[in-house]
Amino acid sequence: MPEKTISDHNVSAFLEKVFLHDLDFSYALEIIFRTTIMFVIILVFLRMTGKKGIRQLSIFEVAIIIALGSAAGDPIIVQDMAIIPSLIAFTSTLILYRFITYLAARNTKVESIIEGKPVYVIEDGMFSLETKEAHTLGKDEFFAEMRERNVSQLGQVKTAILETNGKLSIFYFEEKDVKYGLPILPNEYHKKSNSVETSGRYACTNCGYVSQLELDSSCERCKDSQWVAATNERRIT
Repeated sequence: MPEKTISDHNVSAFLEKVFLHDLDFSYALEIIFRTTIMFVIILVFLRMTGKKGIRQLSIFEVAIIIALGSAAGDPIIVQDMAIIPSLIAFTSTLILYRFITYLAARNTKVESIIEGKPVYVIEDGMFSLETKEAHTLGKDEFFAEMRERNVSQLGQVKTAILETNGKLSIFYFEEKDVKYGLPILPNEYHKKSNSVETSGRYACTNCGYVSQLELDSSCERCKDSQWVAATNERRIT
């Protein structure tokens, strides 16, 4: 029994240290007040940047938001940290943001460095091999977004561009021009294999290239050797 009591005491002391750690409950009210102030400041800053939502943020702007969060964090929970120094950091961040966006608006090279460039992910129903970023994208997330647009196979897509704000722009083939392509529905895509059991049209799971295969072979376009049966299913709108 004594051993159990000591153990329970140790657990209780550990949990108290993790969750409270000599917290002065009068300061807890101050934390609530500080959090409210900093939250309002963050909202005001976001309004001043002119952005409507997070989907419109570029990588540069996300970096600004991270800096903003860092400046806001300490005054919220550190008792000896005043709010005015944080406001100075906020003001400096806003001035830096305005200055860089001013330069980017007047110089395409600066804009390219700060905002990045749109990436061609799909061209002519296949993954782009010329753009390294497109070829290394996570396919699961990319396929999920395309399925949300009622795309079931890549032969329905003429061009897909990943914009600098993270959005995906898709241009479709006319129904009469839809090609055989790589199926992206999970049940079909996961039937991929290195072996070809019957002759027919197969799509390379790496780049989307479609080939008429009789025997096991590597892709003529990207040299990969994993295939799945291609489909020419039309897009339902």
